Amino acid sequence: MIILRRRSRRKNNFLLFLYAALLVILGGTGWFYFTPSGSNLRYMLADTLITTQHRYLAKYLIGQDGLDSRVADYNKEFDAMAQVKDNRPVRLSTHSSNSVDIEQISGSKFKGYIMYVHDPKMIRLVVTNTVGSGEKVLSMVQRTGAIAGVNGGAFDDPNWEGNGFKPAGIVMSGGQILYRDVDMDTPVNVVGVDRNGMMVSGKYKPADLLSMGVQEAVTFQPRFIVNGKGLVKNEADGWGIAPRTCMAQKKDGTIMFIVIDGRQPGYSLGATLYDVQKILLEKGAVIAANLDGGASTVLVKDNNIIDKPAVKNGGRYLPTAFLVFDHPEQVVVKNIWQGIDMSHFDSSNKIRS
Repeated sequence: MIILRRRSRRKNNFLLFLYAALLVILGGTGWFYFTPSGSNLRYMLADTLITTQHRYLAKYLIGQDGLDSRVADYNKEFDAMAQVKDNRPVRLSTHSSNSVDIEQISGSKFKGYIMYVHDPKMIRLVVTNTVGSGEKVLSMVQRTGAIAGVNGGAFDDPNWEGNGFKPAGIVMSGGQILYRDVDMDTPVNVVGVDRNGMMVSGKYKPADLLSMGVQEAVTFQPRFIVNGKGLVKNEADGWGIAPRTCMAQKKDGTIMFIVIDGRQPGYSLGATLYDVQKILLEKGAVIAANLDGGASTVLVKDNNIIDKPAVKNGGRYLPTAFLVFDHPEQVVVKNIWQGIDMSHFDSSNKIRS
């Protein structure tokens, strides 16, 4: 009888444990799906997945319709950000320093760096030198003798495993259009600098970029600081937690490249655009825009990788990078895409390190 009672007691205790666990799960599920705070977390997790090669997994958090709607809403919001009028509150110093400084930064969930380029005219957009494949930023820096560099703009990247050769949008270097996949009168998002060292970001026609004197530019979005004001309203609209590379400019003309490491639990998970916006506003940014991030994010200085990229072996193979030079006027950037029918180029071929 005693044995039976013990077994019965154990069975009852086990059933009570299961019941309690079920209540916790149901309560957590209810919080996750039916409360404002739970929904904010759920959508942030979905946004984080959207920025990775596992975008499809976001549908298990917000449904396929929710995923499609979320991506469409972001694109619409980013286009609206690009249309905000830029009053250009930048006054370039006539005594710009040619120094390049790096500051380490951190937050509750991320670690990263800001690179200050005090003379914006030291910046050039450099492209891969190998037909059919991209090039790592470290290689570009070493090959060209640059002081420093960060990854650049968008590119065709099937399943986030592309070979990095085919850009998306537009590529400009030395005031010349090296690549475009739109006609001259179709607006495209750009991030770059003009001949005077003024940062340019927003949606412009390629023909207008030439008339504006834009020198170095790539395509990416969104532009999230304009006229010294942040356009990302809150953490929930920060496009998920991810490694980030962004470009900004202070009122005195100093260009800031902010690089946030991510996808590395225990070291740095990453940041939202809202996180980056707060940091850059505190540092005096009057304009800022997003560049390619995720596995592409990397910062190189003095022939060394400064940050910890989310992928091994020094980051990905890329078509473009913003590099900093002592003598930018001497840098020759060849048009690697000239004469190639890029409309039929296969970007899915993987490159092994």
